[in-house]
Amino acid sequence: MEALEFIRSEVRDLIRTRGIDPRSEARPTADLVDDVIRSYDERTLSGSLPVLGDAEAIRRSVLDDLTGYGAIQKYLDDPTIEEIWLNGPHAVFVSRHGVSELTPTVLSEAEIAELIERLLRTTGRRVDLSSPFVDAALPDGSRLHIVLPDITRTYPAINIRKFIAQTRSLADLVETGSLTGAAAGFLDAAVAAGANVLVSGQTQAGKTTMLNALCGSIPVRERVITCEEVFELSVPARDWIAMQCRQSSLEGTGEVPLRRLVKEALRMRPDRIIVGEVREAESLDMLIAMNAGLPAMGSLHANSARSAVTKMCTLPLLAGPNIGSSFVTPTVAGCIDLVVHLALLRNGSRRVHEIAAVPGGIEGGTVELETIFQTDSSGQLVRGRGFSHLGERIAAIGKNVHTLLEAA
Repeated sequence: MEALEFIRSEVRDLIRTRGIDPRSEARPTADLVDDVIRSYDERTLSGSLPVLGDAEAIRRSVLDDLTGYGAIQKYLDDPTIEEIWLNGPHAVFVSRHGVSELTPTVLSEAEIAELIERLLRTTGRRVDLSSPFVDAALPDGSRLHIVLPDITRTYPAINIRKFIAQTRSLADLVETGSLTGAAAGFLDAAVAAGANVLVSGQTQAGKTTMLNALCGSIPVRERVITCEEVFELSVPARDWIAMQCRQSSLEGTGEVPLRRLVKEALRMRPDRIIVGEVREAESLDMLIAMNAGLPAMGSLHANSARSAVTKMCTLPLLAGPNIGSSFVTPTVAGCIDLVVHLALLRNGSRRVHEIAAVPGGIEGGTVELETIFQTDSSGQLVRGRGFSHLGERIAAIGKNVHTLLEAA
């Protein structure tokens, strides 16, 4: 530890003296660290300095401190880790393959404050007592969320959901076992035919991953507009515009909410709109887009396909007192075509739990659903009893819905 602090101090002094910017001049910084470690190692031969120990570990620690995010950089570099969160100095957790772990990392309060400053430096976002929440994207696409005391009890809460761009298509999900080939074939045809799809599930169930995979089935000539709180989606379309929300300024002006993005997207000549996550009144604008014949997809938190549809019948009511169930419920029944519900299993794996069709009927004020695929008692995704109403649209792209479903 003494060697580490000595080397770290000497490197910082040399960086200031030579005017090097560690974040923009990574190679010169690394060379400088190597030179300091080499010099330190030579001086230990005289016995004037403590023995160096693990030189590579010290090098990595110093570089992480200068060019990265300090003690948590090793977790950001670890490809098996999906999420990192900090509850306090002695409570740094990671999620590896969907399973949470308490790490041995310990930070001081000063280090936590410095970490927050570093994380926000490139985001253009701010967090302070007047605005104690922040939702932002890091340069690599990872999603950052911070909450400050006194909203939290004692320490800031920091959450980093890493951007892992591994899934590009439904075929990728089949390879990982999240989806069967038959279900993937059906979803691929439905998206290509312009079906309106709602992806539901709990937190960390893989909703964004599924949306990304579904986007891989969008015809290449379509113009796609994505609307998100923070950039997470990656659409392979060549004609793609991505938009994210903006927080208000220090003066309380300039905020751009998700609902505004959806409205603006409709003016941008879209062939398809993707809403990253539907939470509130923006659900109404997405329904209006669907009702205008514009294919759309989105995600939301829900416990089942049925609860997802029920939630979509409720959220638009937040748009104002003039919006009632007499309008929303029939619109949901007539606009949404499919609900893909995902589940996060106890072992950390993510699976498609159910695929339900919304044929358009309403019975007793409740939107009717047909189960196209469901999970059986053994945990396998199998063919359900429902038949999709998308036959004509799928036939228009040269495929037969009955053949696709019989493949299951």
